[in-house]
Amino acid sequence: MPQATDIQANLKEVTDRIAAAAHDAGRSPSDVTLVAVSKTFPAETVRAALAAGHRVFGENRVQEAASRWPDLRAEYADLALHLIGPLQTNKVKVALDLFDVVETLDRPKLAHALAAHREKTGRCPELFIQVNTGAEPQKAGVMPDEADALIALCRETLSLPVTGLMCIPPIDEMPAPHFAFLADMAERHGLAKLSMGMSADFETAIGLGATHVRIGTGVFGPRGERH
Repeated sequence: MPQATDIQANLKEVTDRIAAAAHDAGRSPSDVTLVAVSKTFPAETVRAALAAGHRVFGENRVQEAASRWPDLRAEYADLALHLIGPLQTNKVKVALDLFDVVETLDRPKLAHALAAHREKTGRCPELFIQVNTGAEPQKAGVMPDEADALIALCRETLSLPVTGLMCIPPIDEMPAPHFAFLADMAERHGLAKLSMGMSADFETAIGLGATHVRIGTGVFGPRGERH
């Protein structure tokens, strides 16, 4: 398990690289949010990042997040939690009670479930629509040729608080064309936020307009899978 001093140093290195990439792109570093991907790491590791001052985290699984974040939120009221993994409709209530941002809205059925929950509770987190820019059948995300219709359904018909788009490029392709595609789509729809870029490619994503980068390995160290 990484030590607290390692995580503090990693956070500084990553934020410095974010700042440099933003400056290179003629942007302000404050326009880019680091979402520290804490999935699979124990609460002690997350606490080290919190102690270092970081407050924005990403989790893939609703149940895993539900097992630790309520206690942490009680201690750190200013933290923001993003769901960056698929959301099943039967977990909508749990997810919306826990997460501040859901980045993985990707189908009409889920959009209707989110709208129904809002009608009951009066609450809904900030939403990003996940676009499967590589049209990979095994991957979550709305297909590119169906994205415009989903965006219209969410914003115009259901009046959901969609503020941005998210993507995960194919692992065996250059990410830049996928980031550029997503940025063009966001611009067409007047969406200000773009969640794109991970540990291996976040600087490229920032150069193409990312407002949120999802970094796990760069902050917490390797864990045997891509982040």
